[in-house]
Amino acid sequence: MIPELGLIEGRFGRPWSWAERADVMQRLAGAGYAFYHYGPKADRHLRRTWREPHPADEVAALAAFSAQCRAAGMRFGIALTPVGATHPFDAASRHDLRQRLAAFDAIGIDDLAILFDDLRGDLPDLARAQAEVVDFCASRTRATRIYFCPSYYSDDPVLDLVFGQRPPDYLAELGRLLDPAVRVYWTGEEVCSREIGVAHLDRVAADLGRPVCLWDNYPVNDGARMSRFLHLRAFTGRPATIADRISGHAINPAMQPVLSCIPALTLAANYAEGEQYAYGAAFATAARSLLGDVFAAMLQQDLPALQDVGWERLGPRRDRLRERYAAIDHPAAREIIQWLAGKDLMTDDEVKTQ
Repeated sequence: MIPELGLIEGRFGRPWSWAERADVMQRLAGAGYAFYHYGPKADRHLRRTWREPHPADEVAALAAFSAQCRAAGMRFGIALTPVGATHPFDAASRHDLRQRLAAFDAIGIDDLAILFDDLRGDLPDLARAQAEVVDFCASRTRATRIYFCPSYYSDDPVLDLVFGQRPPDYLAELGRLLDPAVRVYWTGEEVCSREIGVAHLDRVAADLGRPVCLWDNYPVNDGARMSRFLHLRAFTGRPATIADRISGHAINPAMQPVLSCIPALTLAANYAEGEQYAYGAAFATAARSLLGDVFAAMLQQDLPALQDVGWERLGPRRDRLRERYAAIDHPAAREIIQWLAGKDLMTDDEVKTQ
């Protein structure tokens, strides 16, 4: 069994161009991916300044991309983070949400995602307030599916450390208050989970009263720490047996669009091959399909340097690697060169301001 696969563009850092998005979408649609949710943290009109409409050129680009997704057989969704809308959820917030939802409907969306990730969560009646906003939005959109990301979207205690102590019985209360049709995004036992297993998913589903939709934080590499590495290896720790325990499985991609497609293709293989899945072979197959035999062999050779050693520790080896990949005329090679040049490295301040 293969669950519904998707991409949630929900990371911090440099946004992709529309041409890059279209390229990734087409590649993943060809591999059986079924939905694309647009919500980059750098798009302030979906997050920090969500009450302000997108400029006309961005509206046109979103509408064109929506049409491209649908033509490729993928559902298109927009992910909104209505910062400050819950406390208080007043007349002004309701008015502004109506305006934004109407704009999304005009663009053309199949899915609407309301996200409260990476915001302060130590607020009174958090579950009730968030469920009220989700219910309000669900009743005023033409989208046929509603997704929700809670403030505490993982068991990981780092969320409590950074965003405040989670309320007791937060998930269970959300499960009681949210319409059963609402799909809940969840990253697993950790923000970036090394393994996602049946027992964990069963426990969370019991709390929420529904199976979760995985928001898989791999191969994402945003932030000051992770941007120092390229996440290229095939998926591991996601046994195919979890397929009937989830409502979907979405990946959060890296800053490098073409390179992100390598692990993305292996996730589809992971489910399709089940017990026969071998992550090394899956990487080789995906890399060859995207890059060709010679480039794929080079990349496999350099995996430890790019994914494990990291940018700082590579030191002078960065120059040698730049020369090596400069000889290849391929967008993925240019992504590696840009990363080696330090152009995709992030700081903590960048994350705090997106």
